[in-house]
Parts: sequence; C-alpha cells; structure tokens
Amino acid sequence: MGSKNSIEVCFTPAIYSLHHNPEAIVVVVDILRATSAICTAFMNGVKHIIPVATKKEAKEYKNRGYMVAAERDGLVLDFADFGNSPYNFTRNKVENKDIVYSTTNGTNAIHLASSCYRVVIGSYLNISSLTQWLVDENRDVVILCAGWKNRFSLEDSLFAGALSQKLIDSGLYETICDSVHCALDIWKVAKNDLNNYILKAAQKSRLAKNGLDDVIDYCHTFDLTNVIPIMEGNLLKPYLVESNNDLNNITCQNHKL
Repeated sequence: MGSKNSIEVCFTPAIYSLHHNPEAIVVVVDILRATSAICTAFMNGVKHIIPVATKKEAKEYKNRGYMVAAERDGLVLDFADFGNSPYNFTRNKVENKDIVYSTTNGTNAIHLASSCYRVVIGSYLNISSLTQWLVDENRDVVILCAGWKNRFSLEDSLFAGALSQKLIDSGLYETICDSVHCALDIWKVAKNDLNNYILKAAQKSRLAKNGLDDVIDYCHTFDLTNVIPIMEGNLLKPYLVESNNDLNNITCQNHKL
C-alpha cells in the first residue's frame, strides 16, 4: 500500500468487527435520513447532539427535560418531540439547543464505531468539507454504512463510493478493499443521474409508504454546509472547515462553531 492512507467500506454494521481499525477515522453514513439530519441540525446551529442507541435511553433523557428526536422504522416515537426528517431540524427549533437523537440504524452505527480513533458524520450535504478534513487528518478511513437493520443499503453504499472517489482523487488514499471497488463501481453508474437512480433504493419505498419521501432530493444535495459533526465523549460537536466560499477548494482550519 506504500505510504498512502487506506480506505475501507463496511457495507453493514453486522460485519463492522471485520473492518475495525482502532487507529482509523470512521465516517458513519445513513443518508436516508439520520446523518443528513445531523448535518442539517448543525448547519442550523444546534449546540450538541447526543446520539443514543435505545428507546429506553431516549425516554430517560426526555424525562430529564431534554429535547428528543427519535424514530423507529421511520415513525416518530410517542414520547419524542420529532423524528429524524432533516426538515424537522429548522433553525427556530434547534439553534443553541442540545438534542438527544435515536434512530433505527444511524445512532447504533455511531456507538458501534466509538472505540476507533475518531467518529465523524458524513452526508452529501458536507461531502467536500468532509473530504478535506479527512485529507488534513491524514489517517486511514473506514466508511461505515448504517444500512437497514444490518442489511445492505443502496443509498449509503452510493455515498461510500462518492466519498471514496474524492479521497482517491486527493492522491493521498488508495485501497485494496473489494467493498470500496464495489462502491466506486456503483457510484460510477449512478452519479450522472443520482436522483433517478436512488429511486431503486428500498428505503425510498419505506419512506414513501409513510409519506416521508419528500426528503430524497434534499438528502442527495451536495455541499450545503462546511460543518463536520465529530463525536467527542458522548456528544456530537460541530467543527467548521473554512472554505473561502468554495467548498470544492477548501483550506481546513478545524475549530468549533
């Protein structure tokens, strides 16, 4: 592999133990909808997000007075303030707030990766800033797809291909991981008509069944924010990548918002 950093893609949390690298940065990806919602929340000024894996934990936080965003199978839990549509995380709701967050797939993946060097949240909304931040960190990267209940998901795997391509194009990354090559191939097929290609995804149908598929195009929008949500302790905190108004030519100055 030479002196370049490595990329691996883990298509489902069920096999994360096979990809675990304690020295790597893990990028958690749950495009529809958890990581897109998290990036939206920080874009709109949320102070911290506390990801929890279980409904019990989320309810305990609610009983302590926290604002809670929580869902299972796409539906808002009965005690929660709202679910995990990015459209819920508007500035008037979340600015300067601490929000507890629990979802079907994404928050479990965050906790699963917590013993690595660092956990960071990825979405199309911050993909260019995320790429530059990873390049500047200069470490191996594992892209962890949250999937659907430990199954492969098309939307997360597509994003893994998009991010892998950007990292490889930086000249500082290479891979011998078959999962990366698979994700790259999927991305090459989809990238020129992404919004149409993603209609194949099972999660699109799951969301549509509950009238929640209005976020599909939004969750596949590039570079709306240069905020990077990073796990510190039990909190996700925001880091800003200074872009000089050009998210495709970023100078990274990591600091908290």
